[in-house]
Amino acid sequence: MPKKKLKTRTKVRTKTKAEAAKAKVKPKAKAKANPKAKRPPAMSKWVRLVEKHGVMLASARGVVPNVAEVVAGAPIIGGWWAHPKGKAIFAALSDIDDSDDIRCFKLIDGKITFAHRRIWPALVRLCRDGAIATDKLAAVQQEHLPTGEHRNFVTPFPEWVDDVTAKAADKLTLAAAKQLVAI
Repeated sequence: MPKKKLKTRTKVRTKTKAEAAKAKVKPKAKAKANPKAKRPPAMSKWVRLVEKHGVMLASARGVVPNVAEVVAGAPIIGGWWAHPKGKAIFAALSDIDDSDDIRCFKLIDGKITFAHRRIWPALVRLCRDGAIATDKLAAVQQEHLPTGEHRNFVTPFPEWVDDVTAKAADKLTLAAAKQLVAI
């Protein structure tokens, strides 16, 4: 009778999931530098608009243009919320309000007024010399709460003024400051 061959078991070691995953990972190629990654975020056209004018009202009519009517492309009768371009107006105002280069004040007739960084020194100089009341240069920042309501945070003048702005204001004459602001 032929001898039976004994089956020998060879112990096969299976890889753990982590080892298997590691084995499948190919070495990464050296990452190329993304030239756009290091640039500051692009300035929106609405922020550039405020920069161009220096000072703009949000939606009220006054001695300077207002953002809402520029977005709408025509004068607005009544409130801008009901306007067909109301969502675009809200987006533009939010974009402007979120910019670090723009501060919001109640500068013109107590209405929300945006001022670009380039004219902050002129505003500071005008306020120091008494041409603008200090309460008009209190910076207003809105916070939108999850409930839908808004809360205003007010930073009085001169607490919001940084050193760069203060030094630039020192170099301006009152006449030059008035010319820059033109309100």
